[in-house]
Amino acid sequence: MAALAAPEIITVEEYLDGEKFSNAKHEYIGGQVYAMAGTSRSHNHAAINLVSELRTHLRGGPCEVYLGDVKVRLFIRQVDIFYYPDLVVTCDPRDTEEYFLRFPKLIVEVLSDATERIDRTEKQQSYITIPTLEEYVLVSQKQPHVNIFRRRADWEPETIFGLDATLHLESVDFTMPLKVLYENVRGIL
Repeated sequence: MAALAAPEIITVEEYLDGEKFSNAKHEYIGGQVYAMAGTSRSHNHAAINLVSELRTHLRGGPCEVYLGDVKVRLFIRQVDIFYYPDLVVTCDPRDTEEYFLRFPKLIVEVLSDATERIDRTEKQQSYITIPTLEEYVLVSQKQPHVNIFRRRADWEPETIFGLDATLHLESVDFTMPLKVLYENVRGIL
C-alpha cells in the first residue's frame, strides 16, 4: 500500500506572490491554499448593489469599501489565514498593505450553496476574533433575507426579511432598503 503524500505547505510570502499573478483567487489557511468557486449573476448583483450604495455613502470620509478582490488577513492560534470577503470596509489608518486588510470594521458575505456553511461557521468564528470588526453580515441571494451579527450585541443575529424591510449598518451609519439591495437579483424582483 502506497503512503499518501503530505499536502504541500507554502509560506505566506509564496501565497501572496502567487495571488498577484493567479487567474483564480485562493484562500489560505495555515500553509494550505484553497481555490474559490466562481459566483452567480445574482450573487454579483447583490454585492454590487450594496457596494455601490455604500461607496457613495462613505465618499469623502475616512472609510474605504472593497468588493471581492481584497483579502482580510487573520492570525488565529498561531495560524495565518487569508479570506476574500465579498465586501469589506476599513476605517483604520493602520490598514496600509496593498493586497490585504487587517483592521476591517464591516465584513459582508453573499451566501451561495457552495459557501453558506463555511460563511456561517468557520469564517464567522474567524472574523469575530478581529478586534476592530463591529458587524458581520450575511446576505441571501435566494430570498430577501439578511443576518447581521454585531459586536455590541455579543454577535447574536438580527434578521431582516422582506423587500419592504430596511438594512441598517450601525458600524458605518448606513441604511438601504432591501428592495434596492435585491435589484436585478434573479427570482426576487
